[in-house]
Amino acid sequence: MEKLIQQGKIRGWGLCNDNAYGLTACTRTAKGLGTTPPCSIQGDFSLIDRKSEENGVAEAASPYNENVGFMAYNALAGGMLTGKYIDVPAALDNLRDKSRARKSLEQPRGRMDTRGWGGTLYRYRSNAAQAAIREYARIASKHHMSLTELAHRWCNQDHWSRRHWSATRACSNSMRASNS
Repeated sequence: MEKLIQQGKIRGWGLCNDNAYGLTACTRTAKGLGTTPPCSIQGDFSLIDRKSEENGVAEAASPYNENVGFMAYNALAGGMLTGKYIDVPAALDNLRDKSRARKSLEQPRGRMDTRGWGGTLYRYRSNAAQAAIREYARIASKHHMSLTELAHRWCNQDHWSRRHWSATRACSNSMRASNS
């Protein structure tokens, strides 16, 4: 990475999905070698996935420790926090209506309706996650906003553990997906 920085090909580099120990070890190793340490770490973070706060990554990344920018990704929990799976479950979970499940696989509403991502992101579709999502949808409605807006606002709020975060990545595979 240092060679790429010296050649001007990149300005910095970062980590993804690491823990506090990995971030600290990587940063300290780079500094010990006299090379450029990581400038960012990207981690999964949403209303229903707060492990970046819970496992110490947010604290390790803070300016008081490693001074590495944190970028939250998956703020919509794979589309679950858009609300589009509340009434009609994800294709792989729709055991009662197999024809609807087939239709969802053929014309996916988002990644939860695909065999690849849908199978790997089950943690967002657990019974506990679904109950939380319904409650968050109720709270959003009470405050005249969409579930999507609530999820993004929550990730970006000024909270002690997120005060020094760099960004929240908002990604979708289409405008239709992000607006539903």
